[in-house]
Amino acid sequence: MQGFSGTLTEKEIKNLEEQARLCRGDIIKMTTVAGSGHPGGSMSSIDIYLTVYKHARISPDTVHDLNRDRIIASHGHTSPGLYACLARLGFINPDDLLALFRKAESPYEGHIERHVPGVEWTTGNLGQGLSAGCGFALAARLNGLDYNTFVVMSDGEQAKGQVGEARRFARKYDLNTLTVIIDHNHIQISGRTEDIMPVNIKDNFLADGWRVLEISGHNFREIYEAVKQSISDRKNPYAIIAETVIGKGVSFMENKREYHGRALNMEECSKALNELGVENDVDNIRQARRERKAKTYEYHAAPLPALNVGSPKEYDDDTHPRVVFGSVLKEIAQANPQAPFAVLDCDLAESVKSNEFAKARPQNFFEAGVSEHSTATTAGALSISGVVTVWADFGVFAIDETYNQMRLNDINHTNLKVCATHLGYNVGPDGKTHHCIDYVGLLKNLPGFKFIIPGDPNQTDHAVRYLMTQGGNYIIGISRSKLPVITTPEGSLFYDANYKFEYGKCDLIRDGADCAIFTYGPTLPIALSAWTNLRSDGVNAAVYNVPCPLDICREALTRAALSGLIITYEDHIADTGLGSTVANMIARDQLKARLVKIGIDQYGVSDEHDTLYKKYGLDAETLVRKIKEHI
Repeated sequence: MQGFSGTLTEKEIKNLEEQARLCRGDIIKMTTVAGSGHPGGSMSSIDIYLTVYKHARISPDTVHDLNRDRIIASHGHTSPGLYACLARLGFINPDDLLALFRKAESPYEGHIERHVPGVEWTTGNLGQGLSAGCGFALAARLNGLDYNTFVVMSDGEQAKGQVGEARRFARKYDLNTLTVIIDHNHIQISGRTEDIMPVNIKDNFLADGWRVLEISGHNFREIYEAVKQSISDRKNPYAIIAETVIGKGVSFMENKREYHGRALNMEECSKALNELGVENDVDNIRQARRERKAKTYEYHAAPLPALNVGSPKEYDDDTHPRVVFGSVLKEIAQANPQAPFAVLDCDLAESVKSNEFAKARPQNFFEAGVSEHSTATTAGALSISGVVTVWADFGVFAIDETYNQMRLNDINHTNLKVCATHLGYNVGPDGKTHHCIDYVGLLKNLPGFKFIIPGDPNQTDHAVRYLMTQGGNYIIGISRSKLPVITTPEGSLFYDANYKFEYGKCDLIRDGADCAIFTYGPTLPIALSAWTNLRSDGVNAAVYNVPCPLDICREALTRAALSGLIITYEDHIADTGLGSTVANMIARDQLKARLVKIGIDQYGVSDEHDTLYKKYGLDAETLVRKIKEHI
C-alpha cells in the first residue's frame, strides 16, 4: 500500500496518462459490447479514479486489510470507469470485464457492486455515497484505525438534500480523514447542471465548515497534490472540486450530453478507438461474451465483536417496551466498554430511549439531528466495518421515510440494527402523519431484513439481547404505549427468564379448537381480552403471538388451520401486513381454512390509542363480535 507522499515524477505521470488512455478504450469497448452503460461520466472520472486507486493505501492484495484506505464511488453509473481502473491495476480480470459487463451471472453489473474487489459500497442511487463515507470514516475512529476515506462524486448529485446532511455530520464529528472529490463535468442526464438545478457546490461545503480545493480533474499532478494536501490536514475534511469534460479523450463525445448514458454504436466505437489509438478488438470481445464465464466474488464485511448481552430481566407490571429497549442497550454498553459499538439518533433520543446508551458510552453516541436519510446510510456503512450499529427512530422515519436508504443497505448486505418505535394507531394523539401503519408491508420488499415486534416487556428484553448477537439487518418494532405482561392461563409470566427467543417462532399463548387468532405487538393483550370474553360465551379460540410477522412458523399456521377459521388481527393495514402474509401461506400450502383479516383500512385521526381502536374497530368488543359472526 503506497499512500500519497512526495511528488509525482514525470515517469509516473506518463504512466498514468497511458493507463488513462487504455481505460478510456476499455470504457468504450465494454459499453459498446454490452449495448448500454454510461461512458461519458466514466471518461471524465477516470483520471480521478486512477490517481486515487494508484496511490491510496489499497492494492489487490489488501482489499480486506482492515487498515486499507476506503474508496467510495457515489455516482455508481460510472462503473465502466471504476471497473476499467480496477482491471488495469490488477484488482479484477480485464478480459472478464470487457466481455461480461452488464451480463447475467457476471459480477460487473450496470452500477458499482460491493462484492467486486476494490469496491467498498454498492451505489447507483445518487446522493448516498458521502453518507456511506461518513460511516467508514467513523468506523476508523471507533476501531482505532488510521485509514483515509475517499468519496468520488458527481456534480449533479450535489443537489440532493442527503449530501448536505452528510456534510454537516462529517464536520460536527470531525471526520477529518474524509476527502470528497467531485467530478465537475457540468453535464447530467437532462442537460447542463447549471440549467437543471443550480447548486453552489463550493459555497455549500465552505458554509458547512469544509476546506475546498479547486483543480483540473484531468491534470494528474493537480489531483495528486490536492489529495495529498487533504490527507495531511487532520483538522478538516476536504472537498476537491475537479473540473472535467464529459467524454474526455474522444473529440465527438466531449461535452455532449447524449453520451452520459448512451453506449456507442459500432461505427462510433471504431472511430473513438481509432482516435484513442487503442486496438479495436470488439469483434473478439463480442465472441467472448457468448462463451466466457466470469469469476464471481463473495461479499465481505469486517467481523462483528462478540458482545456480552447479559441475562434477561423479568417485568411484572405494565411497562413501555422502549424503556426496556433503552435499559437493555445501556446494560450491554456497560458490559462491553471496549467493544466497537455505535448508536445513532435523529433528535429523538429521549422518546426512543437511546439516551440511556448515551449515558453509558457518550463517545459512541452520535446525534445527527433531523437527518434521517443520511443517518440510515451512515449507519449501514458503519455496520459492515466491524462496529455493532444501532439506529433508533420513529417508524415513519426509520422505515417509511428512509425506505430507499434501507433498500440500498439491504443490497449492501449490512448488519444494521434498527429500533423503530411509535407504530400503528398505537401512536395515538400524534395523528395520521405519525401513525406508521404500513411497516410490515414495506419490509416484505426487503428480502435481507428481519423484523421483530415483541408482545410484551419481557419478550422485548429477550428480543433486544438476541438481535445484538446477530449478523444481518434487523428491525425491532416497539409500540408507543405501555404493554401489560403476558401470562400463562395459570398466571405466571409467559416470557420468563427461562424463555429463549427464536426468530420466526410463533407462540401459542392460549389454546382453542374453534378458531385461531394470529396477532402481534400491542394488539396481543387485546386479543387475550377477547379470548376471555369468547370463552365465557362458549367459543374456544387459540391465540398466537407472531413476533416475526415477516417469517411465520409454518407449523403453527398448519396447526391453526385445523380449526377451520384463522383470524389475523393487527394495528396495521390489513391487506399488506400479517393478514396478507397468512393469506399467501394458506394459498401456497393449500390449507383448508377460512381467513378473516382484521386491521386498518384508512388513515386515523388524533386521540388516545384506546379511543382510536374503538373508533376503527380494533377493540376487543369488535373483535369478539366479528369472530362470532364467522364462527
